[in-house]
Amino acid sequence: MGEQDIKREFPNLESNFNITSPVDPDYNCIAWAANNNDLWWWPDIQGTKYWPLGIEREETIDAFIKAYEKIGYTVCANGDLESGYDKIAIFVSVRNKPLHAARQLNNGHWTSKLGEWEDIEHFNVQGVEGKHYGRVAVFMKRIKE
Repeated sequence: MGEQDIKREFPNLESNFNITSPVDPDYNCIAWAANNNDLWWWPDIQGTKYWPLGIEREETIDAFIKAYEKIGYTVCANGDLESGYDKIAIFVSVRNKPLHAARQLNNGHWTSKLGEWEDIEHFNVQGVEGKHYGRVAVFMKRIKE
């Protein structure tokens, strides 16, 4: 995609981001937030993508919360950096359909996988809010391993 394309598609980032990986179609943002870079996570009805066993294959915020709960996350109040915890943010459309997830880094910045494109480090979670990913709806955390 490239830096200029990212700036155009995600204007809330302004210049506050760094590209941290090359384009890779093998995984998406939902997997990346779960710290997985070899599977495409999505609750497709056909079952062609990875989705945690026992979680409904539906595009609802509840299903996404349950998927992350399977790997130890619980809903929390905010995305503030909290010592001893990993945090993620789930983004939704205006109709509350999940669209994106981002993971907080140890420095308090966030990392997002932009579809099939690059991973980026962005300085605040709201940087990728907008027409593609909607808004942050839920923060979750788990104890660092």
